[in-house]
Amino acid sequence: MPDTTRRWVLARHVEGAPTPEDFRLEETPLGELADGRFLSRVILGSVDPGTRSRLSGGDSYAGAMKIGEGIDGFCVAEVIESNNPNYAVGDLIAAGGGWREHFVSDGRGFIQKITDRRVPLGCWIGILGVPGLTAWFGMNRVAQAKAGETLLVTSAAGPVGATAGQIGKKLGMRVVGIAGGPKKCAWLKDEAGFDAVIDYKAEPDLTAAIKAACPEGVDVLFDNVGNEMVDRVLPLMKLRGRVVVSGQVADYNVEPQDRVGLKNTSVFITHRVRMEGLVVFDDIRQFGAAQAQMADWIADGSLKFAIEEFDGLESAAEAFCGLFRGENFGRRLVRVSQDPAA
Repeated sequence: MPDTTRRWVLARHVEGAPTPEDFRLEETPLGELADGRFLSRVILGSVDPGTRSRLSGGDSYAGAMKIGEGIDGFCVAEVIESNNPNYAVGDLIAAGGGWREHFVSDGRGFIQKITDRRVPLGCWIGILGVPGLTAWFGMNRVAQAKAGETLLVTSAAGPVGATAGQIGKKLGMRVVGIAGGPKKCAWLKDEAGFDAVIDYKAEPDLTAAIKAACPEGVDVLFDNVGNEMVDRVLPLMKLRGRVVVSGQVADYNVEPQDRVGLKNTSVFITHRVRMEGLVVFDDIRQFGAAQAQMADWIADGSLKFAIEEFDGLESAAEAFCGLFRGENFGRRLVRVSQDPAA
């Protein structure tokens, strides 16, 4: 058991877009491993856009982080020492360990043993983790998506959006995605199988482009961007359309009082539109069944995913900040140590 480990902490509350200077990499002692606890070494860690909502000192759906507190995030890890009968040395787990080299747990909270090695380890904190499960339950439970409907996905090249669009295709929907840049748009069309993709960076009139791609209107808007996008699409919604609020990446760096509001709310009455957000852990009892189905699709090659891997814990802050500059393509992961099976 190592005596110390390294972790990233919040150095100052974030104003606007995050920068690496908002975070600090520090060494901290591990101490003795008490009864009922186990120690894991992180193999891969995630950087998540939703973390931004906790970094400015105000609460969101999760409590605000304090200065000096460790940055949260999901990870794949290997148990290397255990005083907990439920976790043995050598077990691989997906958990909320944060941006760090090691973490100690008593087994409570979100921890899942990884037994299916047909898919890359990174999938368990990507397409089979919170991003993919958000897409699964957003499409199936919240949107109640149906064959023959039109689905519009924003931030479609991200891990949530890309998965939501592919689930829509499997359900028999016509799927239109919005993404930024020719590389992302080509991947969505050629690999993920979207019916149409709009490059918002190349469109002088995005609303007109959405109308052209969805001439009969939108049944389901799966939004990962924020209020400005939702308000843009609301007038294009069909009767009894559904808006799934999955994320708000464009609003995370804007103070609440400065965020764009919704003006086109009459559509909720005239077209009986329903808008609902989700926190994926509401569906935790159904995670296993959803993951089993998606793992089968990954294994047979019919569910595509993209992973960007950064080398070393030192890269975590920069990898995170790049999310808000639109640099990411797929799920961003940080390689902290090697897969024991490699």
